[in-house]
Amino acid sequence: MINRYASLSLSVLLASSCAVGPDYKQPEFFSDKDIATSLKLTKSATEIKKDWYKEFNDQTLNKLVEKGLSESPTVSIAIENLRQARQSLRITAVQNLPTIDADGSYHYVKDSINYGVPISTDYYQLGLDASWEIDIWGGGRRQTESARALAEAASANLDNVRLSLTAEIATNYISLRQAQEQLNIAKKNLKLQQSIYDLTKEKYDVGLTDDISLKQAEYLLETTKEQIPQLETEVEAYKNALAILSGELPGSLNNDLKNKEANLISRRFEYDLERLYALPISVIRNRPDVREAENQLIAQNAKIGQAIAELFPSVNLSGLVGFQSQKISNLISSESDTYSYSPAINMPLFHWGALVNNVKLQESMTKEQENMYKSSILNAAQEIRNSVVSLQKEYERNQSAFLSEKAQQEVSKLTLDKYKQGLIEFSEVLSTQQNLLDSQNGLISSNANIYTDIIAFYKAIGGGYSPSSNPASQKVVANADGALCKD
Repeated sequence: MINRYASLSLSVLLASSCAVGPDYKQPEFFSDKDIATSLKLTKSATEIKKDWYKEFNDQTLNKLVEKGLSESPTVSIAIENLRQARQSLRITAVQNLPTIDADGSYHYVKDSINYGVPISTDYYQLGLDASWEIDIWGGGRRQTESARALAEAASANLDNVRLSLTAEIATNYISLRQAQEQLNIAKKNLKLQQSIYDLTKEKYDVGLTDDISLKQAEYLLETTKEQIPQLETEVEAYKNALAILSGELPGSLNNDLKNKEANLISRRFEYDLERLYALPISVIRNRPDVREAENQLIAQNAKIGQAIAELFPSVNLSGLVGFQSQKISNLISSESDTYSYSPAINMPLFHWGALVNNVKLQESMTKEQENMYKSSILNAAQEIRNSVVSLQKEYERNQSAFLSEKAQQEVSKLTLDKYKQGLIEFSEVLSTQQNLLDSQNGLISSNANIYTDIIAFYKAIGGGYSPSSNPASQKVVANADGALCKD
């Protein structure tokens, strides 16, 4: 009766007890109002799909991203890290449950003659050993809480790796198309400059122009030729980078990455700038890297409880039930049954301050992790703000670049016509041709910057999101047994 009462009392104690140490509360570094004001967010938020890169309507880019996400070793490493974290959680979650082991053994003992009357004995033993360290103070539950948070951090890291890889593939793809388009421009200008040189040479041969004009035409021609190998090197480098990001050897994707007639860089991508502000306030906290930092904080916060639990007594229960016999033939019988139980309590008394200092250590490490979490929020806000401003200003620059290139095309045509008619010196043709090449490259560069700024914006906001499905941060932390401890 007493044993039943003690067992019932112990069960009630375990069921009603809550883990020692501070429960996690999300730090409120900045209010929602401060975040909304800083990022100029609107009240309404539009959904952004995780495959946002498909908005560029480029099938080659789509295939590259899909291949990278499935074949990249970087993603595979993050997946394995997540699997390891989940297995660690499963292991940790059962560490404070009773364990049972089967034991079978044969014992032979012969005492020393000098010890007294020499006795020799042997016997067989078969049974079950059970042991249980009771998690009275919740140190085990805090350990499971920490492991669960680390698994969530690994999941967030996988999301961040996928997002970063997608953005890196898209950025390198845009850079490739930019280099290819600039190479096309250089080759087109080379043909034009070759014809200008031939015309100048004809005039020089009949005495209609001087050595200076001929040398200037040659200088213009050779300067453009000089740019082509450099651009070809850039094209090859970007192709190789995209192959590596996709988990392939350099050169294996060259056929897929040949220049297209309809190069997406040759046109300006029209993006609705109002969408830059149609973001939920939770956009920062739901970024993968910010979620990872917060879960690292949750994991570290739980370690304070683990350290505090080590200051209190621990209770262990162990027992044996089975059979013992000198003869194996009658080992399994009612007369051979045996059992034992050994309750034990361990009270930490004097550890030279190590246990108390461990609590202080974990508290300090939690403060450090809290500041790392704050830093990730600030970095996210900065990246969002910078990407928004960069994209807006690039559209303004792009308009000027477009008008400049258009005007320079006309100037170049008129200048060349006048030179053919002998109305102007070649130095003016040289100047207009250089300006034309600069304006063409400037426009292509601006077109590419619009794409890269959009990519940077999507990366800054954490990829895709749905305003209706953003999970609220947990204010309550689950223990290993499923119970909830409120603040």
